[in-house]
Amino acid sequence: MAKRQPRGRFIDGILVVNKPQGETSNTTLQRVKRLYAANKAGHTGSLDPLATGVLPICFGEATKFSQFLLDSDKEYVVTAELGIRTNTSDAQGEIIDRRPVPTLTAADFEAVLQQFRGPLQQIPSMFSALKYRGQPLYKLARQGIEIEREPRPIVVYKNQLMKWALPKFQLQVHCSKGTYIRTLIDDMGEILGCGAHIVSLHRTKAGPYHETQAVDLPQLEQWVEDRKFSVMDDLLLPMVSAVSEWPEVQLTENTYYYLQQGQPVWVPQAPIEGWVRLMQGLDHFVGVGQILEDGRVAPRRLVVN
Repeated sequence: MAKRQPRGRFIDGILVVNKPQGETSNTTLQRVKRLYAANKAGHTGSLDPLATGVLPICFGEATKFSQFLLDSDKEYVVTAELGIRTNTSDAQGEIIDRRPVPTLTAADFEAVLQQFRGPLQQIPSMFSALKYRGQPLYKLARQGIEIEREPRPIVVYKNQLMKWALPKFQLQVHCSKGTYIRTLIDDMGEILGCGAHIVSLHRTKAGPYHETQAVDLPQLEQWVEDRKFSVMDDLLLPMVSAVSEWPEVQLTENTYYYLQQGQPVWVPQAPIEGWVRLMQGLDHFVGVGQILEDGRVAPRRLVVN
């Protein structure tokens, strides 16, 4: 049987997209992949259809590093409304409870916010993409099925009240991977005694990528129409940007050769533990590695040149 030829351009890099409201992250991914005529692309963690903001798209070899972006910290601006609780904890769900909103001051908000800072245990929403026996929880929830969920450890580094005009308020949140903002808002609403749900959610940062780097899909579509493909390609960030905050290990030609064979190597002045980005020279990124207990550098993801 003849081997199927891959379709699309072979391009490597990371594009920061501003996901529009009303579509899934996968829909945005497929639109971007089509606009770039790319052979291979993947996103780095889902945003709800209601949400907008930073969605890094990895092309080609950069998909090898998407997991590290999935595991990175995130920052959001969330607008919520008190007095109404929904089954999805956002404005797209069905209203399941209405309660009067008490008179609240900034000090009242701060007292509640303090309870949601630092290491926490959070029970994920049934309307999440977590899977149970291969099925996303949100699909089970839509069938009226509720599964018992175990609390998961998260960290909220920052939650700051930006403004409020009751019954609505707006927060800035910086949190670890696996944090469900809808659950935070729902839990806060219960402590305030009136319930709450998300009205809008905008991700301002994912790992090293900020919304100031993001491009809107209508702009990409216009460039395709105008055949300004070089402008689009210039937006692609290098693969190393995904791990730019990691310690750097410089490889010689000899040590790189052995890493390519899957063998750990000794590298002078390497960190004593953790993950590292592997470089040859100033700007030749060759992948990522991990420091073993004996101090050697082991290859984990290498770029195919």
